[in-house]
Amino acid sequence: MMEKKHIAMFISSLNKGGSERVLANLAGYFYSKGYQVTIVTQYKAENEYGIDSGIRRVFSEIAPEETGKGRAANFLKRFFKLRGIWKREKPDLILSFIGKNNMMAIMTSRFLHIPVVVSVRGEPALEYDSRALKMAAGFLFRMADGIVLPVKKSGDFFPKAVRKKVVCLNNPLHPAFIRNVYGGEREKEIVAVGRIDANKNHEMIIRAFGGLAEKYPDYRLTIYGEGELRRPLLEMAGEMGLGDRVFLPGSISNVADRIEKASVFVLSSYSEGMPNTLIEAMALGIPCVSTDCPCGGPAELIVNGENGYLIEPGDWKKLQDILQKLLDNPDLARKVGRNAAKIQEKLNPDTINGMWEDYLKECMRK
Repeated sequence: MMEKKHIAMFISSLNKGGSERVLANLAGYFYSKGYQVTIVTQYKAENEYGIDSGIRRVFSEIAPEETGKGRAANFLKRFFKLRGIWKREKPDLILSFIGKNNMMAIMTSRFLHIPVVVSVRGEPALEYDSRALKMAAGFLFRMADGIVLPVKKSGDFFPKAVRKKVVCLNNPLHPAFIRNVYGGEREKEIVAVGRIDANKNHEMIIRAFGGLAEKYPDYRLTIYGEGELRRPLLEMAGEMGLGDRVFLPGSISNVADRIEKASVFVLSSYSEGMPNTLIEAMALGIPCVSTDCPCGGPAELIVNGENGYLIEPGDWKKLQDILQKLLDNPDLARKVGRNAAKIQEKLNPDTINGMWEDYLKECMRK
């Protein structure tokens, strides 16, 4: 049996988001298994996921007094500070998450004999959203010891030489969402969870809800999360006469407890990788409606009409139709929810975390 190793995980921050949650969950799993775990972040955000006190946290951003003159000088300072962290910490493997972090992890660890595994959690075309970034990722990823994607279709973004290295590993379901499906009468509430920004397109849900508000006067819409569009969405709801029925209470910690009795969950994003919020809502047995994002994550989770519903991004009228169908047919909603809850077994954290561990151990052996 291979002795437990030291894994360094690299991400911008532990700010509450899908990729950050996956990394935090994996860090907790590896630490519980006896691994030494160090999380390297550029900075500390205001609203972050908690980590076990035994997991070390190291910051790679240069301090104000360390800044140089010009972007090139500051890039070099950041580069050598991060490289210095790898030299000092001497991890047996670096696991990097998201965008430019992946490229920095590869570049700063060159010739240090530390295997690097990079993970693209969202849609690659958005993480590498220019021709220069796409070319750089396509070149640098060939040097990675492993490449993890949550959705098989995402690999099409990369050149053939990179695709050969790709493995698909799902996001592990958080243990808080493994529970018996609520069997009582559901609350007259439609819910959504996610950052309140343009990509999440919560405006679509409000418009669909507005078309149903008169027919279903007892229902409310609650959107959990923080973001720059929170106030404009509240103003929009007020202008539609829904100010007392549309709620945006901000970010919460006990998501499972707050949404498990809801009548419907909606994911309205234009783009997603493998959306944690959708996985979690399905695990709770909530009937779910999701946009069929180009990257293919929701389509890998939902069989349309059986364990949820898929609609085109931005099609609020179709969303309105499906919401009405579910609200009018409680038996159908219960059936869809029960089928959705089967994802608990498929994405059981012990199974998925074990797959991550096996893969990272293989990369370390190489």
